[in-house]
Formats: sequence, structure tokens, C-alpha cells
Amino acid sequence: MGFKADIILWDYKKRELLARLSLHKGKVEKLAFSPNDLYLVSLGGQDDGSVVVWSIAKREAICGSPASARSAGNATVLAFSSCRDESFVSAGNGTIRVWELDLPNRKIRPTECQTGQLKRVVTCIMMAEDDSYFYVGTSSGDLLKLNMKSKLMSDYGPVKEKFSLGVTALLLLKTGELVVSTGGGVVALCKGSNYKPIKKIQVQGGITSLTGRGQGHQFFVGTEESQIYRLNYNEFKEELIATCHNEAIHDIIFPSETSDLFATCSKSDIRVWHTPENKELLRITIPNMTCHAIDFMRDGRSIISAWNDGKIRAFTPETGRLLYVIDHAHSMGVTAIATTSDCKRIISGGGEGQVRVWEIGQHTRKLEGVLKEHISTISCIKIKKNNRECVTASTDGTCIVWDLVRFMRNQMILANTLFQSVCYHPEEHQIITSGTDRKIGYWEVFDGSAIRNLEGSLTGSINGMDITSDGTYFVTGGDDHLVKVWDYNEGEVTHVGTGHSGSITRIKICPGNKYIVSVSADGAILRWKYPHSP
Repeated sequence: MGFKADIILWDYKKRELLARLSLHKGKVEKLAFSPNDLYLVSLGGQDDGSVVVWSIAKREAICGSPASARSAGNATVLAFSSCRDESFVSAGNGTIRVWELDLPNRKIRPTECQTGQLKRVVTCIMMAEDDSYFYVGTSSGDLLKLNMKSKLMSDYGPVKEKFSLGVTALLLLKTGELVVSTGGGVVALCKGSNYKPIKKIQVQGGITSLTGRGQGHQFFVGTEESQIYRLNYNEFKEELIATCHNEAIHDIIFPSETSDLFATCSKSDIRVWHTPENKELLRITIPNMTCHAIDFMRDGRSIISAWNDGKIRAFTPETGRLLYVIDHAHSMGVTAIATTSDCKRIISGGGEGQVRVWEIGQHTRKLEGVLKEHISTISCIKIKKNNRECVTASTDGTCIVWDLVRFMRNQMILANTLFQSVCYHPEEHQIITSGTDRKIGYWEVFDGSAIRNLEGSLTGSINGMDITSDGTYFVTGGDDHLVKVWDYNEGEVTHVGTGHSGSITRIKICPGNKYIVSVSADGAILRWKYPHSP
């Protein structure tokens, strides 16, 4: 509260900002353009409660008014008339209003629509092409048809079997049929005034939007689980055309030697992607669990994953079949994982700060050693090429270099930070670290001494880091939403990438240095061209 919520007008072709319209307080709930693009109408959020009409040519407000009567609830949806620039509809909790714009007097005048005994919360509005009537969908799962002229309800339905979890979006086809989508992920085609579905399909996640294409022979469906489907009117079959994670992504990994595939993990699922086409190839889902970290075995036969229920699970990368589970691997969830290049060992870190070494046989999984020195969550594990040493980073402010033959500590690095990420330089005599103190540290592996400290970011933690196979460049990403490419020897930023709208959680350079892939807390995966590629 107390802050203005801006409306930004963009030029779509030139991709540039035209104007900032600011009047509403706190939040803008909905926007609608008039049919000939003369006006824009905006609806403020719950604390603002006003509706404002803007002139697009002058880029200024013409007039405004409280969106709903004092006795009614908040208005949450808007729709402009299909033919007239001077008329629009707003609706919400117990309110449906038709507004007329009186331009000479700079006023908008509302008329309440009468729905008799029905008390409804409106979630969406659909106008007829000739403006004679409009439909509203409700949170109770039924539809109301209202006459635009008389402002009266002409019919409503379905009376018996209402749509489960409410109607979320409507689409009126040229044939007069209605496409209805619901919070339960159902897309239904309805005919006639009883609103009984003739055809229906089920998609993943509650539906957030419906958009028609052309004459309505095709339409697109967007859902809460970040899926976009294309539907053909004739077959009424869904085809998934785009998908991504809808929760924070915790890790990303490439298989060794290939840049065409990579895997990401998030809450309850691991997904394998095909890099050139940005397409999802496989999804492994374990409901109500969170996957913290993943790694590919060097032979490519399994994806090893770390879960918050304290288990390590291995899956096949082709089919996603569960190969084996290591139960009770860590008492407070498995938070980091790495595999040796001979495919014989897994090294895991947990929320309680223990590092454990597992021997992986053909049919056996044996605990080989427990390394207890860290006192807080392990955030990152990297193994030396010869598999005889590893380094672990923890949020207790230490990085420890371990001897994997004697299961002892070789070196300890201390800093006033929560370490988030660590990398070996390919020559393996130095490591670089990053964490919440916004610094990038270079350290000597032999004696743990600090070589140099770089200012890695102006704001927030640096969460992800990766180094090229020749060690000349490395990349970082963190809470400042920026991807940075650094020259290792100079310690200077050579390139900066802006594109994320959430904190970057992990970042990887693909084998062969073709791309950089970064993942973030808002579920986005961004693929960047590697700037120093030959």
C-alpha cells in the first residue's frame, strides 16, 4: 500500500515502452482495450477499487469511478464491448455492471445488471460479436447469460452438474457454441441454453486462459502448471506445445560429453530437455517431494537425484524408470549430490551437514564412509578428476577439501558467508567459491589460503557458478537476476546477460562451450549463446 501501480503501454512491433500510466494504488487487476483501440480501461485491485478510462492517443486518464457499489464486493474482471468504444462491462463478487462513457462530460455511468436471487462471484466475461448479450462464468461453476440492452439475465446453467472448481475462462465461437474452461483443468464445448457439455477433455492444471485463433477452428489453452495446449475444434483433442517448471528450479546438469540434452529438477519433478529444440523429452514425477540436486552418471545409464525425504533415487534417463533408492541417506533431506567418473561412487550431502560416500555395485548400495565436519546444510559438491578428492561447500561458512581414500579432511576454507557454490579450476590446484557475501573467492587447494576476492554482485547472493573446461572463463548467477561471464585470470566481467525475472539458482556451461543455461527461482530456464565460442 501507498505505492502507485503503473500500467505500461508498449509498442508491440518495436518492443519499446510508449507510456507509463499511473493512478491506481497498490495493484492493477485487469486491463481491456476498446474495439478500435481508442481507449484503455483499467481496474484497480482490492485496496484501490476504482475503474479508470484512459485515452490511448493522449496517454492520459479521461475519467474514473468506484468500480462497484458499496453494498457489493470487489470487481475483478473487465470486458470491452465488441462494437462500441463507449461501452464496457465490469464484474466481480456480487456485482455485474454495464458502463457507458460520456466523453463530452468526462464521466462514466454504470448500470447494475439484475440477476434476481442468484448471488455469484464472477471470474470471467465473454462478449457476443454483435453486443446483444454477454456471458459471465462464476466461481460456483455455472454460466449466466445477460442481455446488454435490458441489463437482465436471460438464462443460466448448467442447473445440475456444475463445472468443478469454477469457470476460469470462456470463448464464444462463430457457431454460437461456447468453450468453457475450469479450475479443474477441463475444457468443455457447450451448445444451447442448458450449457451441457457435448465434448470435453482434461488437461494438466487449472486453466488460466483461452485464446481463439482465426475463425475459432483452433484455440490455445494455458494452465497453472505452466502448460500450453493447442486444440482443434473438429477433433477436440489437445496437443501440448509448450511446457516448463512452475516451481523454483534447484539444479541443472548436462550429461558428460553432450550439449544436446540437459536435466533440471524442481519441486516434485525432474525433467530432461532436448537443447536444440527446447523440448521436454521426459518427466519424472514424485508427488509432494522436492528434488534438491541431480547428477548424470558418467556412463549415461542413470540420473542420480537428491530428495528432501532423505532418499537418493536413481532413474533411467530414457524412460524415467526407477532403478534403485537409497533410503535414509540423510536425516534432514539430501541437499547436494555428485558422482565419480568411474560410476562406482556417489557422494551426497545433507541438511544436517554430513557428507556420505556410497559404493554403487551392480545390485548393491553400500555406505562406505561418513565425513562429519560441517555443521549446516551442504550446498554443493565437486569431485576431482581422479576421484581421490572432493570439495564440499556448506552454509556454515566453510568449504572442506576431503581425501576420498582415507576419508579425512585435507583442507578447510573459512569465510564469513553462506557458501552456495564451489568449482575446481580444471588444473585442480585452485578452487573458486561464491555465496551470500556477494564475493567470488579464489583459493589454493594445497593449503587453503586465499588468493583473491572479487566483488561478484552489487545486490544479493551468488548462487550458481560454472567454469569452462579450459579454465579461461567462468560464469556466475544469483539474486541480482544477472548472468555474468568472467575472465578467470583477469578477474573481470566480459559479458552480462539480463533476462531472468527471479533469482538465478544454478548455472552451467554446456560441454563444448556452445551455450550457457541458467535456471531460476521463478521456474524459468534460459539458454544463452556462449560469447567466447570460436
